Amino acid sequence: MDAQPYQTPPRWWSPQLTRGRFRFWRFMRRRLRVKYHHLMEIETRGLEHLQKCMDKGHGIMITPNHSCHADPSVLYWVADQLKVPFYFMAASQIFMRASWISTLVLRHHGCFSVNREGNDIRAFKEAVNILRNKPYPLVIFPEGEIYHINKRVTPFLDGPSAIALNACKQADRPICFVPCGIRYEYIENPMEELLALMDRLEEQLLWRPKRNLILRKRIYQFAEAILGLKEKEYLGETQTGTLPERIQALAEYILQGLEKKQGITNPAATLPERVKACRRQAIQCTEDDTLSGAAHLAAEVDLDDLFIVTQLFSYPGTYVSKRPTIEDMAEMIDKFEEDVLKKPTAGIRATRRAVIAFGEPIPVERGNGGKNQVHALTEKLEHEVQTLLDNIEMN
Repeated sequence: MDAQPYQTPPRWWSPQLTRGRFRFWRFMRRRLRVKYHHLMEIETRGLEHLQKCMDKGHGIMITPNHSCHADPSVLYWVADQLKVPFYFMAASQIFMRASWISTLVLRHHGCFSVNREGNDIRAFKEAVNILRNKPYPLVIFPEGEIYHINKRVTPFLDGPSAIALNACKQADRPICFVPCGIRYEYIENPMEELLALMDRLEEQLLWRPKRNLILRKRIYQFAEAILGLKEKEYLGETQTGTLPERIQALAEYILQGLEKKQGITNPAATLPERVKACRRQAIQCTEDDTLSGAAHLAAEVDLDDLFIVTQLFSYPGTYVSKRPTIEDMAEMIDKFEEDVLKKPTAGIRATRRAVIAFGEPIPVERGNGGKNQVHALTEKLEHEVQTLLDNIEMN
């Protein structure tokens, strides 16, 4: 995973979306999709579900899984087919790291920033306003992070449901979700590049490349070695048990220690929500001028530890253990490339195709917008997106 600059954003970036601006940048979208993401084919399924909501003038939130950096490009391709632009809620870190021209392009594409580490009222109000009043759909990725796991979703965050329920209370038109699943597969065989990168990864551990083993076993052994190093760093020795058990145990050990240190207790929360709560406090400490340099340093260490927890959470542990596809193995190597070789974005090994499927609209019902209603809607969304992914059969 790409380490983000965790801090309070210096500003908020609003969208500057018009049909004219969206049309103007179409050449750039195609170049990015083909030259950078190597996406040569995109197949759309269930587009009539989205079209039906648009024809009726509903406020629409599209909620895709987020396994790949190419996901926005796939959705922009759909927008081009419909000749209707989309709004996107995007992490503030994307804007903070972008050049001025990249920031301009993002805003012209309907992107607006959200501070994921705090209660970003401006982003919340902007999203609600889009659902209430704007003629174009809003895209929000409920997973919040890119985990490089294309077959399953990670726990959805409650933010999208809270936004939709709030908009429903105020809107004069129906509000609905359109769940969306995106899957990728290689058109060309990337094995030669994957094997070369696996050599580099093993050499990074001072190993001789294990070219006598099949790639699946090399990936699994490499994962065990990296986990063992982290166990020795945090626990003093490597642990026993299956790989998934060890990953979960180490993540819990680190996270529980930070929660105890910060006085945070929320046993019902998902791991990403617990990480977010701890990270919010750590960021506040790093930016508190009344604290000592030692306290600032300790908070920076806490942020590093929380990033380790997020990395551990992103590894399912069994993804390549039984009959993995070439895409499964490539995803794990993508993760290694970012986590071990510190690449900001994993490379694309060969040309690919994508399938994007839209599900039946989920109407948002008026209610009190309490936690139970928000959680129930989030769980339904997560289930529907996972079902879409399960039903996408690749060639």
